[in-house]
Amino acid sequence: MSKPIRVMSTLGVLSVLRGVLPRLAGLPTDMQFDPTARLLARIAAGERADVAILTDAGIEALLTDGTLAAGTRRDLALSYVGLAVKAGAARPAIGTVEELRATLLAAPSLAYSRAGASGIFFAELIERLGIAEAVNAKATVIPQGFTAELAARGVVSLAIQQVSELLAIEGVDIVGKLPPEANTCAVFSAAIFADADGRSAALLDAIAEALTPEALQAGGLDPAD
Repeated sequence: MSKPIRVMSTLGVLSVLRGVLPRLAGLPTDMQFDPTARLLARIAAGERADVAILTDAGIEALLTDGTLAAGTRRDLALSYVGLAVKAGAARPAIGTVEELRATLLAAPSLAYSRAGASGIFFAELIERLGIAEAVNAKATVIPQGFTAELAARGVVSLAIQQVSELLAIEGVDIVGKLPPEANTCAVFSAAIFADADGRSAALLDAIAEALTPEALQAGGLDPAD
């Protein structure tokens, strides 16, 4: 049996990759999921794989220092930050910045992540909205993983994360994306490690082809082009 092709991937594409991997016949893979920041730390410490799927900034940094092979970058998807509640719970208004601000202040509890791009952005957002102290007083800030797991169990009333990450967890309803003026777009890109398995290019091509607009939409993502 051939050795699996190792992929280090951001959590942001977990739900959509789970859906397309069964179609990648003949290309066994070993998927390692973590927030981009943690993956970059692992790579900086010397860990290697065959394919990396990270934010575009992470990919560019690794291309610049030669860790990833020049000319292999592929932009796969666009991702936005959203909000979820426990399945069946009332869906708060978040259509405007003022509605979002009021919802965050009124919520008895909420969760966001410390290491992920969405959590870093959200921490900056509540500072910009002038509500950081009030929100953080009732927030559960997870070191990594899925905030929606806390909402699904009823531990918190609101979960904030990339929409694609919220969709990875059963037992929650997606309220929607944060309003455009209070959101950020992450580009998820992929590239091949400089010393990768020779089959890596074929796997990356197969993943890119499998990530159709329909597959991306089902996973809470938008096409990158």
